[in-house]
Order: sequence, then C-alpha cells, then structure tokens
Amino acid sequence: MQKKIKSLVDIKLTTNQLILLVCSYIAFILNIPFLIKATQAITRLDQFNVLFLLSVPLFLLSLSVLIQCFFAFRKITKPTLIILVLLSSVVFYASLNYGIIFDYGMIESITDNSATEVLSYMSYSTLIFLLVFGIIPSIFIFNVKLSYSTFSGELFARLKLLLGSFSVLLFIALVFYSNYASVGRNNGDLIGYLTPYALLDSSAKYLQRNVLYPPPHFELIDTKPKMSNDEERVTVLVLGQTARAQNFSLNGYEKQTNLYTKNWNVISFTNMTSCGTSKAVSIPCIFSNLDRQNFNKRVANAKQNVLDIIQLAGVNVLWIANDNTSCKGVCKRIKRHKITQSDYPKLCQENRCYDEAIIKQLDQKLANITHSNTLIILHIAGSRGPDYFTKYPSGHRYFIPDCQRSDIQNCTSEELVNAYDNSIAYTDFVLAQIIERLEKLSINSRIETALLYTSDHGESLGEKGIYLHGIPYVFAPKEQLHIPLIVKIFGNNTNTKCVKEAENLPVSHDNVFDLLLGLTGVRSTTYNADKDILSQCRFSDNFQ
Repeated sequence: MQKKIKSLVDIKLTTNQLILLVCSYIAFILNIPFLIKATQAITRLDQFNVLFLLSVPLFLLSLSVLIQCFFAFRKITKPTLIILVLLSSVVFYASLNYGIIFDYGMIESITDNSATEVLSYMSYSTLIFLLVFGIIPSIFIFNVKLSYSTFSGELFARLKLLLGSFSVLLFIALVFYSNYASVGRNNGDLIGYLTPYALLDSSAKYLQRNVLYPPPHFELIDTKPKMSNDEERVTVLVLGQTARAQNFSLNGYEKQTNLYTKNWNVISFTNMTSCGTSKAVSIPCIFSNLDRQNFNKRVANAKQNVLDIIQLAGVNVLWIANDNTSCKGVCKRIKRHKITQSDYPKLCQENRCYDEAIIKQLDQKLANITHSNTLIILHIAGSRGPDYFTKYPSGHRYFIPDCQRSDIQNCTSEELVNAYDNSIAYTDFVLAQIIERLEKLSINSRIETALLYTSDHGESLGEKGIYLHGIPYVFAPKEQLHIPLIVKIFGNNTNTKCVKEAENLPVSHDNVFDLLLGLTGVRSTTYNADKDILSQCRFSDNFQ
C-alpha cells in the first residue's frame, strides 16, 4: 500500500505530458456543460454528422493545448496549470449547477458583489465539489516531478506539440467549417460555456474597459432643473431584487403571493421588462437617461442620473438600503443610509436584516420631513438568491415545504419555488406597510404621495436547467427579463382610472427616468413625456 502511495507521489512527467494531461482533464471533464450544450445543439439539427459531433471534444482539447503551450515554461508551468484548474473548477460548478455563463456582464456582476453575497453561494456540497474537481487535481499537479532536457530539446518538443495541435485544429476546421459556423451562428451562447476561456476573455475585457482606460469627464445633462410647482409631495421608490413578474398573483399567478397589496387596489403593470439580467447593469440603467439599446455603464456613470437632477431641482433625496451590495454608483452624490444589525437587532441575524427593518427607517424619515418635496429610494433585499429562505422570517413561511439551503440545485423544484414565493409574499407584506404609511401621510397632511415598486431583474428557478440570473440579454429567458412594476398614488392630481387602463402597455426600465421626474414634479430639459407612462393621467402638469 505504501509503495502504491509513493508511486503516485513520485510521478515523473515531461512538461508536454503534463500539459496534455491537464488539458485533457479540462477539455473532457471540466467542460462537460459545454459539451452537453454543444451535443444538444448538434443533435437538434435535422441532419447531423456524427463525425462532426465527435470532433468537438478533440477540437476543444487541441485548442486548450495550443493555448497552454505559450504559458507553460519551466518554473511557471505548475503555477499556471494549477490556477487554470482552480478557475475551471469554479466555472464548472457554476455552469453545471446554475447554468451560469461567464460573459462580460457576469464578470461585472461578480466584481460588484459584496463578500456576504458571494458567501451566500457557499455550502458543504460546494466545498466538496471544489475539493474533488479543483483542489485535489491541483495537489497532484504540484507533486508531479517534471523532467527537463536541454533548452533546445525543450523548445523542439514544444514546437512539435504546437504543430500537432495546430494541425488537428486546421484539419477539423477545413473538414467541418460549415458545421461549426452554422451551429455557432444559431447558438451564440455556446461560447460562454467554454471553460475557463470565456471567463479569462471576459475578465481581460473588464480590466481593459474599467482599469486601463481613464474615467471619462463627468457630464452635466441639465444644469437648471426646477420643481414645477409648490405642491407638497412624497414619492417612494422601492427597488427590489430578482423579483420576476410571473410569480405575482397580481399578474395572474395561481399562488396568492400578493395577499396584502391586492387589498390596496394597486396597479400592476403586466408587461414590464428589465434593462439587464444583473444589478451591475440594471441599477445604473434604471436611473440613466440612456435606453437599454444604447446603455453603456462607463458613459452612464460619467453623467448626471435622474437622482442628481431631482436633487439639483431642490427635492430632498434619500437612499435607504437594506442590501449588502452597493447602489452601483447611482447614489454616491445623494444622502444615503444603510441598515445595519445594530439599528434593529430584533429584525436582523448573521449580519442580514429582514426588509421590515427598512420600514422602521422610513418611519423616522416620514416623521421628520424637512422639504416640501421628498423622494425616498428603498433598496430592499427582496428575493435575492440563492439563499431565498433567509429573506423572510419564519412567520411568513406561507408555502411549504420550502428550500432551506443555498445549494438550491439539491432542493426539489417544489421546495425551491416555495422558498422563492415566500420571499415575494414577504416583499408584498412590506409594500403594503409602506402604502399604509403613505395613505396616512396623504390624509393627515393633505399632500400627494406615491409608491413605485420595481425590481432590478428577474430570476430563473431551474427552467431549462438554468438558475439565478446573469444570462446575456440576447439569450436570457423571459424569467430573467419580465419583472414587476407596481404603482399606488394618493392625492387629487392623478386619474387612477387612466393609470389602470395603461397597466397592459409595454414598459421597461427605460421609462423609470421620466416617470420619476413626473412623480416628483421636476421640470427638466431631459424630460420626455412620451416615456412617462403617467403623464396623460395627471390633472395638472406644469412641465411645458
């Protein structure tokens, strides 16, 4: 037994042999999600070539070897291959269990996530998976003894490996070019599953765009906005997370997830879509005057957003967050408050607070209104996953059995959906509490109050093997794009019947910029009445 263990520890390989071994492991094991997706795409063809199907893993292996030949020399060979395997094991886990694609948007989202949010993805099964597929193979690579010949001998052997790999790639390309072109053209998301090269390519693009380039000059798009009249008003925008519209009973969902807000006769827009599939994109896009088609985060961050304009007009703007992630830069020039465990210890545990805590903070603000016109943004935890069960207290477990773990792929579909629906129902409870306070404020103070609720993006719950969010927009399923938009207004300036008649119109995050200007009564050169879905429903408007 000891001899066998010793023989495993004393394995000797040439650099080329180690490259071939590691690249085979990456191509045939850690690229299983890519190979499955490619197989599905090829076998869906009316007539497919079996030899073409068999060429895919060989093409992937040859490509991996060709790339690694340029990064594996002498002392850097092992560190390079170990980093490659560790990164690949993480990508393998995410792609296999959640269907995640590591495109530019996903890298942007990862870099914007807090440590708490990243840790929410960790579980015992995650650690075991990474141990088996990442750490143990890395230990093997570390312990391999590499044998070297002369420099010229090493160079000649490497050139032979390069030539061999290139020859295989060239042969496959010449024989099956039309097949690869056709499948690639019709399945553009496939490249996002290439492990770990999609991750490396997207990371390089992120560094290039966000680190190497200097930040653009900040642009003022309106220097003299002003309030259209002296009418007192309080507007509350509730910004949710990962809430998808199809799980709202207000929109026809069979489970009663909106028991509280339905009693308030809120207006739910049934055809609302998000600007992106991650908050790193969606949140800056929501508050920017750039529409989705032209949105660029660098450009958006380098100009005034709607909050800047509203504040410049004299409105008191406050951002209250019950969220461990940032506001993605949109609130950096306004006053903000972050809910902490020390604020409301009874509503918090393990450095997380239930969204009821944000109502307590809202109460303090409403009791101390300092301006005639106030805008409050409440950034709630909402339904952010994968640990949906941590977003609602035990007293709000309406749907059981519910998934009580973060490795959601190990829960049944029923348990997962129940946990997610509980988070939606709890958000509904919180919204109803806010609406109640706005009604009371409107009656007692005779001011116009309004609630606007939407989400940053939707969420996949295992449909077609996809979980969570972040799929590139062009390939994203409707579950990640179709989001809620709920409106409730108190006062005499809005025709509620008119708003109700508009609830089935197609709207998106592109409308929020102008909708907020309209609700707060701010006159701005950036205002577009056509995008303000409530502009035709106001009895008096002084925007002209």
